[in-house]
Formats: sequence, C-alpha cells, structure tokens
Amino acid sequence: TKPTEESVVKFIGGVEDETRRQDCFTIAKLMEETTGSKPKMWGTNIVGFGLRRIKYAGGREGDWPMIAFSPRKQNLTLYIAGSFNDHPELMEKLGKHTLGGGCLYLKRLDDIHLPTLKKLLGESIKQAKKAS
Repeated sequence: TKPTEESVVKFIGGVEDETRRQDCFTIAKLMEETTGSKPKMWGTNIVGFGLRRIKYAGGREGDWPMIAFSPRKQNLTLYIAGSFNDHPELMEKLGKHTLGGGCLYLKRLDDIHLPTLKKLLGESIKQAKKAS
C-alpha cells in the first residue's frame, strides 16, 4: 500500500453512514493532533499520519504511516504501532473494542473513552519512533 494524492476529506465525506463518517472526522482530528502530521490517503481506503520505516519478518522493508485508520464495513480499523499488551491499564479503560492482527477495531466512538484513545495513540507514536 502506497501513499496517494487522493483527497482525505473527499474519502471520509463519501462514507455512507453519518455516524461512521463523523467518527472518521473525529479520529482524523485526534491522529493529526497526536502526530502533528496532515492526513494522507494510503491506497484507496486507509488514512495515514506521519511516516515510518517498517521491517517485515522476511527482512523486506517498506514505508508505512506512524498511525492510520480505515472505515471498514464492520468496524473502524485503527493501525497503531506497538503492543496492546504494553498498556493493559489503557486497554481496560478504553471501552468496547476488539483486537486482531496488530489492529484495534471499534464499532463506534460512542463505545469508547476518547481521552484514553488519545493516550493510546500517543504511546503508539512513541513506540513507532523508537522502532524507526
């Protein structure tokens, strides 16, 4: 997945469900505040912030956002660095979520504690910077 010149605002504006669309704008604002980076489209459906170099298990390297999200059909998918196990106190306070494959899945922002999400995003940025 590579960065593109597509409009993030147009992409988020095209999210059909009103609640999901507003949640995406809120997440985008939180991620922009946390990273100090403007959003950029990665591929056709990932909104990324910042840039880091990652190393895959096979040794190959590639660029990836520091943090990112995508409004998937089932969930809002957040791509954040580090291990969720490193912050059990934050995960406990976060609210209703699921985890899998290094992603944090949220149904809607009403289900979670936003200040805790912001802290988790900040910890993710610290972890991503260490690993870069």
